[in-house]
Amino acid sequence: MSMTETREVMDIREASEYLGVSRETLYKYVYEERIPAFKLGNRWKFKKTILDRWMERQSTQFEQRGNRRLRATAR
Repeated sequence: MSMTETREVMDIREASEYLGVSRETLYKYVYEERIPAFKLGNRWKFKKTILDRWMERQSTQFEQRGNRRLRATAR
């Protein structure tokens, strides 16, 4: 499935491919409540728009931590 064909609601396989992580890592993140997911029946599902917002927040937090570290070492 190409990026342009990514569905709004993905299963664990589709979400792991979309995020570029293994299924095992994604399951770990789900059980540690580090990534937004919900159960439909007995299957974990992921909404693309929510994952996109989550990734944006993660990258922003990472950049802010990096900037703080740079400022601290520049003193």
